[in-house]
Amino acid sequence: MVDSMLGVGRCRFFDQLSRNPSRKTSLIIAFLILLLPARGTLQADEGMWLLPYLEEMVMDDMEELGLELTAEQIYSVNESSLKDAVAIFGGGCTGEMISPEGLLLTNHHCAIDRFQALSSVGNDYLKDGFWAMGPDEEIHVPDLSVSFLLHIEDVTDRVFKAVDDEMSQEERNRTIRQARSAIAREVSADGPYRGSVELFRMGSEGQYLLFVYADYSDVRMVGVPPSSIGQFGGDEDNWEWPNHNGDFALFRVYMEPDGSP
Repeated sequence: MVDSMLGVGRCRFFDQLSRNPSRKTSLIIAFLILLLPARGTLQADEGMWLLPYLEEMVMDDMEELGLELTAEQIYSVNESSLKDAVAIFGGGCTGEMISPEGLLLTNHHCAIDRFQALSSVGNDYLKDGFWAMGPDEEIHVPDLSVSFLLHIEDVTDRVFKAVDDEMSQEERNRTIRQARSAIAREVSADGPYRGSVELFRMGSEGQYLLFVYADYSDVRMVGVPPSSIGQFGGDEDNWEWPNHNGDFALFRVYMEPDGSP
């Protein structure tokens, strides 16, 4: 494993960012708009949107609110874009790649089970925190993966290809399940990637989308603040603002020399 950024596209993205620091504020705003469920003051604009549909669904509103990035800079299928820096941490939370050396930032509460499990009587990482002063001090986290969304494809026609009007509802559901599983398996057969076919409600039948992920399992703990900082205010303050805690944790993602898992 090598300590490098996840692929050429992500290297290019962060190289561009480091050369143009004035855009960091805009990028942070874009992260918040894309990754956090809207609350309170956003009123009727609440919700989350699939990235390929940003242009047609929300870009006009986002630009009116001050967004300076284009839809292509946020999400591009083939070019380096903001999407390349966003990861799924541990299957449920989000994380952001913040350096060309694979450093990942996520929430303290998202990682708390991880460094609690690594703690011992002599090393209470939950209570006292942890800081690796060099790569040799980083701690591998068992059973933790970081996933990157590589591609989204509409596979609705393929899912419904074997469905006909003569089928019972049970036969119809079974045929759809089998088609979804078969399409997802094709992704794994083509390389170290994972596919998932999900229903996206759009129209009477719905739309089935194939999500292709790259899963990285060599993830190491780099920095965790003590609970007095990371959990200050307790769980009841987790979704309240202003929030006066250090709700963050740092990890590093390792990969093969070519950037693959």
